[in-house]
Amino acid sequence: MTDSNQDSTISLPLPAMASATLPAVHSEIENEVVSLFDQFQDRLFAYMLSFGLTVHDAEDIVQETFLSLFRHLQLGRSRRNLRGWVFRVGHNLALKRRSANQASGINVAYDEIATAHSCPGPSAEEQIAFSQRQKRLLAVLQALPEQDQRCLSLRAEGLKYREIAEILGISLGGVSMSLARSLARLTRSEGRE
Repeated sequence: MTDSNQDSTISLPLPAMASATLPAVHSEIENEVVSLFDQFQDRLFAYMLSFGLTVHDAEDIVQETFLSLFRHLQLGRSRRNLRGWVFRVGHNLALKRRSANQASGINVAYDEIATAHSCPGPSAEEQIAFSQRQKRLLAVLQALPEQDQRCLSLRAEGLKYREIAEILGISLGGVSMSLARSLARLTRSEGRE
């Protein structure tokens, strides 16, 4: 009888302890996701807009990405390279949303995006020069193959070549060639001033 009492006293605190730590783990994951959201939301949002999505769609995808991250962490899955994970999930969701929008005829012009995110200079002359430069660079960016645009956009977000390769499903050499080609075109367009 003593053994059964000991077993019951040992087994009772464990579930109580597990249930007490569950909210703490949940809160810890929530804090981590909120911290990552604060850190990457603007950059992920800008990347979503580069797919030609509406502001509303881009906001939805950012939220959906971080909800997926919460579920991913809640299930105890890998925490390795969460920045890359966030951009990869966002990338895939943006491709799906863009395909759905194209099927339904919704599209956003790059000019609308550029106008919404332009930074005016202090004088009228500077505004005109900036606007012309922005249009020229935008035209060069639009002329790039889509994969080159994605590589350049992800690199601008601070992702490493290896992370970009994983997100886009291409080789490191492919990332390097794509970025070199894109930067060369941008540099040539700047030389025409």
